[in-house]
Amino acid sequence: MDLLNNLALGFGVAFTWVNLLYAFGGALLGTLIGVLPGLGPVATIAMLLPSIYALDATPALIMLAGIYYGAQYGGSTTAILINVPGESSSVVTAIDGYAMARKGRAGAALAAAGLGSFFAGCVGTIVIAAFAPPLTELAFKFGPAEYFSLMVLGLIGAVVLASGSLVKAIAMILLGLLMGQINTDVISGVPRYSFDIPELTDGIGFVTIAMGVFGFGEIIANLGRPAEHREVFTKDVKDIWPTKQDFLDAYPAVLRGTALGSILGVLPGGGALLAAFAAYTLEKKSRGRVGEVPFGQGNIRGVAGPESANNAGAQTSFIPMLTLGIPPNAVMALMVGAMTIKGIQPGPQVMTSNPELFWGLIASMWVGNAMLVILNLPLIGIWIKLLTVPYRVLYPAILSFCCIGLYTLNNNNFDVYMAVIFGLVGYIFFKLHCEPAPLLLGFILGPMMEENLRRALLLSRGDWTTFATRPLSAGLLLAALAMIVVVMLPSIKKKRAEAFQEEEV
Repeated sequence: MDLLNNLALGFGVAFTWVNLLYAFGGALLGTLIGVLPGLGPVATIAMLLPSIYALDATPALIMLAGIYYGAQYGGSTTAILINVPGESSSVVTAIDGYAMARKGRAGAALAAAGLGSFFAGCVGTIVIAAFAPPLTELAFKFGPAEYFSLMVLGLIGAVVLASGSLVKAIAMILLGLLMGQINTDVISGVPRYSFDIPELTDGIGFVTIAMGVFGFGEIIANLGRPAEHREVFTKDVKDIWPTKQDFLDAYPAVLRGTALGSILGVLPGGGALLAAFAAYTLEKKSRGRVGEVPFGQGNIRGVAGPESANNAGAQTSFIPMLTLGIPPNAVMALMVGAMTIKGIQPGPQVMTSNPELFWGLIASMWVGNAMLVILNLPLIGIWIKLLTVPYRVLYPAILSFCCIGLYTLNNNNFDVYMAVIFGLVGYIFFKLHCEPAPLLLGFILGPMMEENLRRALLLSRGDWTTFATRPLSAGLLLAALAMIVVVMLPSIKKKRAEAFQEEEV
């Protein structure tokens, strides 16, 4: 009964005209920044923080939250249409979503992403409402050792899901980990591997690498083909909506992705990102129907699963922020900053001292997700019209948007130059048949892994056995080891090679 009373209070707050207006504004703005390459929720929320001084706390947080989960919807659009993942969690969506667009099935991919995101967002919100207290206890049990082990498991999973050679996949992850070390040391404050270039002291931006490797690299690869062989954006778009078979294929993936995202999103340190990769791995390992499209060539499960996972994760990432005051990602760190600006101390007391804010924010997520579906599904036809534009017209427009987005990151030409370099690197990867997704995961998780490894060793006074003696950490490491053993089994290795050989045909 308490839950129903709390939700009634929340919907009473969310359905006021002011809060509905700010929820709609946040969802619309979030979709737009997700669609525009280079812009993301972190930069947008950071720019909007000064504007919340004039707002009450509840509408301000409702708007910022709408921007966050709206960007998750919009980020899948660029990943599917132009192979530029605007958010790190959209990297795996691009693998099969872009392949579907190349086959003229962009509409089905966008609809699967939108509907899967809506379902996962609603379930994620239910999880926040019903399980916030017990789930925070789970998050409390994760120390530095557990986070390190979880990230090791994530990287092993990336090797398993990567197409083609295991050696290439491991090499890409190691390259990503090395690139992640270009920054300022978190403990000593000394710049590392920056070569005395001031712009590198804060590290290379994720958007710079993603745009270069995926966006620019794909454009260079396409321009290297004869005009008649440029399959991207040259075929007539068909199947604007998913077929009945698409729905039958996608709904189990949506359920699995939602469950994974709801659990992993609670964990600080990129839970939504890990959820998207884990969901893709799970779908590749799950038995599909006979004759379905291979993964990497436009399997709808490869879109529905990760999109559901990252949206469920985006919703449940509010749990540690609202109940513990611990931001699990950069956006939640900005949300903590917004709460502090409004004189609210994030933590367990928010639920009791500001129930209207807490439950109003949760109820607004249902409202915002409904608004996003109403906004996004009719727009599918508009986004698909992009695919009918001749490639000679479209690629300069994509390059221009990307360059504008890159420049606005830090108002610096350096990011544009770096993206061009990574575009050439992406083209080399394309020629060598290397899958770039593991590189990005290694790049994102590398600094977090290092930080948690050093913290764990500091707390244990240099005792490496701490990773094996802590039950949760040991369990995660054993799962990673089991994954390696299973992949290296001769029968599994042979089946994996056959599967990826089929994909390349």
